[in-house]
Amino acid sequence: MEPRTREHAPLPLDSASPVPRSPSSGQPGNGAATMRASHSAPNDPRDPVSSFEKWILRRVLGGLGHPPVSFVLWNGEEIRPLQGEPIARVRILDRAALRRMLFDPWFQAGEAYADGHIEFDGPIDEFFIILWRAFDRQVARSPGGLIARLANRPHRTTLRHSKNNIHHHYDIGNDFYKLWLDEQLVYTCAYFAEDAFSLEQAQVAKLDHVCRKVWLRPGEQVIEAGCGWGALALHMARRYGAKVRAFNISREQVEYARERARREKLADRVEFVLDDWRNIDGRCDAFVSVGMLEHVGRENYRELGDVIDRILVPGGRGLIHSITRSRPKPLDPWIERRIFPGAYPPAMSEMVDIFEPHRFALLDVENLRMHYAETLRHWVARFEQSADAVRGMFDERFVRTWRLYLCGSIAAFVSGELQLHQITFARDHETTLPRTRARLHGGEAAFFEDGDG
Repeated sequence: MEPRTREHAPLPLDSASPVPRSPSSGQPGNGAATMRASHSAPNDPRDPVSSFEKWILRRVLGGLGHPPVSFVLWNGEEIRPLQGEPIARVRILDRAALRRMLFDPWFQAGEAYADGHIEFDGPIDEFFIILWRAFDRQVARSPGGLIARLANRPHRTTLRHSKNNIHHHYDIGNDFYKLWLDEQLVYTCAYFAEDAFSLEQAQVAKLDHVCRKVWLRPGEQVIEAGCGWGALALHMARRYGAKVRAFNISREQVEYARERARREKLADRVEFVLDDWRNIDGRCDAFVSVGMLEHVGRENYRELGDVIDRILVPGGRGLIHSITRSRPKPLDPWIERRIFPGAYPPAMSEMVDIFEPHRFALLDVENLRMHYAETLRHWVARFEQSADAVRGMFDERFVRTWRLYLCGSIAAFVSGELQLHQITFARDHETTLPRTRARLHGGEAAFFEDGDG
């Protein structure tokens, strides 16, 4: 892949980097635990800190409930919590960055880290869990918080804008994603059915988990909305004997998936369609969408429900897998602008617009939040191992941006800021589906017995 300049790279997450844990352990990893030195020129250490700057930082700590966090300024002065030793320190190396963060903390804190104007010492994951919750309570109600929200309007998710949004994140090069995803390039939450699972094993377990939840049978027709690099569609065809049409608007992902289908001699059973979910046609026994709803846009949920109703046959089943929130709330503006333009993780109460107008009955709702935290720990470990290669493809700002996104996401799921739900549904008059979950967790023999697989 050709190196990309800073202008081509997507620029930053909901909070800054926690200390990544090595997968399936409680120990600090080797990557972002030790934050890199700034690559930008800091203020002259002889430059004095004004009384106002120290006062405002003390006010910030007070507004956050005096967490065990301190601010270390460019001249070495430290603003400490009222009691006890800080568990983490934020090193602010630039006065201009400090002032920008005070005005718009949600967006400018991420920018400051990406540009090397702030660094972190200490257990960063705990620091951001504490700080995040305090920010949510205090800063969101402040005048500055209101101004910041008005200044950071999200991208639109119309048919035209969605193509640009997806291109921004998913079409930056398959070689980049190969560095830190599993071997099948599954870029969604894995399922750690056993603690000792590798990332590859957990992703295959997730693919099986989805297929079992929709009771997929050989010969059935599946339509997948948002297929990534094609792992689930190919798994449904290879492992469960299904015929699949998978829709995606990322050209690089679709081309990769088509080539893989040809290589694995599955092209006669899996069709990858370069098109938007709004243009899905045909009929299916099962509808699945894994990791796409976040990009649909809250205002389009009824239309998505219309599409599912149009294509799902009587007796059909569906599954939607999505990052969610415990209550309606916009995505952090830094992530929305720098990582996922147009993204919006919904609250469960907002998702009803997909199901209720067409009387879809919810059969199963499962929260995999901590599975996603573990998935991210694996991704972060691999990303850090490949940081030099990523830097060669892009630049230092890109490395810091994606480190922040991936590590901050760990904190988001651990703290409960983000959730991950799988929802299985069918038409409300359906009566032929299994009455218990026994076959979902009972292994292959139980799943396929009596031809009900």
